[in-house]
Amino acid sequence: MPELPDISAYIAALEPRILGQSLERVRLASVFLLRSVDPPLSALEDKTVVALRRIGKRIAIGVEGDLWVILHLMIAGRLHWKPPHAKLAGRNALAAFDFPTGSLTLTEAGSKRRASLYVVRGEEGLAANNPGGVEVFDTNLDGFHNALTYENRTLKRALTDPRLVSGIGNAYSDEILHAAQLSPVTLTHKLKPDEWERLFSATRSTLTLWIDRLRTEAAKSFPEGVTAFRTEFAVHGKFDQPCPRCGQKILRIRYADNETNYCARCQTGGKVLADRSLSRLLGSDWPRTLDELEALKRK
Repeated sequence: MPELPDISAYIAALEPRILGQSLERVRLASVFLLRSVDPPLSALEDKTVVALRRIGKRIAIGVEGDLWVILHLMIAGRLHWKPPHAKLAGRNALAAFDFPTGSLTLTEAGSKRRASLYVVRGEEGLAANNPGGVEVFDTNLDGFHNALTYENRTLKRALTDPRLVSGIGNAYSDEILHAAQLSPVTLTHKLKPDEWERLFSATRSTLTLWIDRLRTEAAKSFPEGVTAFRTEFAVHGKFDQPCPRCGQKILRIRYADNETNYCARCQTGGKVLADRSLSRLLGSDWPRTLDELEALKRK
């Protein structure tokens, strides 16, 4: 799922292309994409784009009359900039927003249609689509601490809950926790003051690094390669590759469609975290330490 740095890059690429431009027409290839009925989609047509915003992991495009298009890309949704009136071809094409200078198209890979489009009025409509998580760059350490300790959750779950923190998902939470040298399964109520400082600092610095990097790339060309697996990442998607800090191989916890990547030496004091499926399979043979893991691999 595109996260805060990715959404920021999309907005940076869209600003010079559509701000001040007339939205001539909105074409839908899938009626299931549109999740609102009032205002109608047709109310957007021939209106000038006056603003762009990020709302969590959503992109909001404001047009004259205080109307807003809200796009939630979910896991597999991606945006593309095409020549004017580009054809909506292929089963993955869901919508096109036609401007005089080009067409912004939305695609979604896979068979599950999770991406969504809402048309709303004013600040009240925008607020109704905001999960409410704290904005990392608009708060201080106390505000960050209060948000994440609202419930006693693991750090991984707290950072990726949009009701607690805005814009962070599976990929960047792994990078943040590695930078902070904290275990993804540590409970928020057990963090010490110095660990909170490390986490807050790592969250800001990691997001700043990637926002700057991706916005720089977006200034050169429209971001077509938005992905949760980047070569320059330290741990996310790097299972069995060496940690850039200590050289120990990156481990993972897999659950449902997601996985958490971490370095046991840097983040968990050498403890190997239990993978639900494998730990059930191995039972008492599940390795608890890096030494036990290496011994198991040698068998």
